[in-house]
Amino acid sequence: MGIHTTLVINPKGGSGKTTVAINLASYFAAQGLRTAILDYDPQGSSLNWLNLRSASQNPIVAANAAPSKTGLRTMRMHIPPETQQLVIDAPAGASGFVLQEMLSRTHCILLPVAPSAIDIHATANFIRDLLLTGRIRARNIRLGVVANKVRSSMPTYAPLERFLKSLNFPIVGRLSDSDAYLEAAETGVGIFEMEPSRGAGERAQFVPIIEWVGGPLKKEEKVVALRPGDGKLPSGLQASIPGILRKVWQPRPPAS
Repeated sequence: MGIHTTLVINPKGGSGKTTVAINLASYFAAQGLRTAILDYDPQGSSLNWLNLRSASQNPIVAANAAPSKTGLRTMRMHIPPETQQLVIDAPAGASGFVLQEMLSRTHCILLPVAPSAIDIHATANFIRDLLLTGRIRARNIRLGVVANKVRSSMPTYAPLERFLKSLNFPIVGRLSDSDAYLEAAETGVGIFEMEPSRGAGERAQFVPIIEWVGGPLKKEEKVVALRPGDGKLPSGLQASIPGILRKVWQPRPPAS
């Protein structure tokens, strides 16, 4: 069957990449799937989380792809051939060879984005750059966005949603700004491994992400292609990025 690989990436730090990566991996492991995390981030947050896990928990293989002065990076990156689900935790600002290396084995991309104008700007630019490389289209890689750290008191993701809709990319999930994710990260568990009375709401929020990662490519999710070296979006979409970058969220009007 081969390895299915999910790349969790965003150009900015603090977007929630590790939160998405560890909870996705722990879900797969809890389902009895042979799972691995490949951590490219020099901070090693996913690897630190794996080190906190006890021997009695669902096994997840740890692989370290962060730059190393020892020259043993290839050995540390080894993924067992029997692995069924591989989750890549990407570093902030990934580009060049590292980005291409990650994309070369990726089947789908999850882009967590936090609710700030700066994060929207960075995410829109990053999606544009990904499309311009041409690799997403060539490999038929799916891309979905996860709205992270959502709070009821915060403005909506409307500008980002309009931009994504113009490119037929979905927001596949919305994760609340919850202490349950912090607790999971600090104790080496995933939200799907918590007691039934803890994290029920967070598990419900995460289910659409899991379904999207494991689901087939739908027609409405087809990637809008950019020609490599073209430097611009397809006709009619060129204005989308500059327009979205100028927009700032407006608070929701008070309930009447």
